[in-house]
Amino acid sequence: MTKQLHLISTGKQSAEQFASICARIHPYIDAIHVREKRKTAREVSAFVAALIESGVPPQKIIVNDRVDVAAVFGVKGVQLAHHSLSVCQVKPHFPALAVGCSVHSLDEAKEAEKSGADFCIYGHIFPTASKPGMRPRGVESLRIVAGGVHIPVIAIGGIHAGNAAQVLQAGADGIAVMSAVFLARDPVAEAKKLAHIVKQT
Repeated sequence: MTKQLHLISTGKQSAEQFASICARIHPYIDAIHVREKRKTAREVSAFVAALIESGVPPQKIIVNDRVDVAAVFGVKGVQLAHHSLSVCQVKPHFPALAVGCSVHSLDEAKEAEKSGADFCIYGHIFPTASKPGMRPRGVESLRIVAGGVHIPVIAIGGIHAGNAAQVLQAGADGIAVMSAVFLARDPVAEAKKLAHIVKQT
């Protein structure tokens, strides 16, 4: 599998701000996740609609948790968290959706694979402001998880252009980035930089 670059919304921007950035960076990105934990289905759908209206291809959009929104818009897929419906519940009813699963251990990754998940997101790898006070899992644990399953493992957590290569070299099939792009002074430059690292590693 070709290594992938996923971007994930921060929950700190409006649908318009988010879509405006994504309109400029999506050519360099493999997947854009709408991860807005505090928003209703209607509000999440506004984010997806804004992305599509700004020219982002639906097949690059992944919706976190809200299977209903992902299905209504016919986007690439859905990312399930521990509080979401299970992979086993979603996959048979929505075969057109790529189903990802957030995992935090090798056992959870194996369970996701066994359940039929198409990929998993594992982290957090490095310290990150979105997980204050929580010890990062580190690159070596990523190496174990990536080597223990056959589905793609996308690494997340504190990843930026300065450490992305070592994450990919540890066996990750891709990286997922939030603030390093969306809160950057120049999101396009950061996206290009990360895309180059992903392609070269």
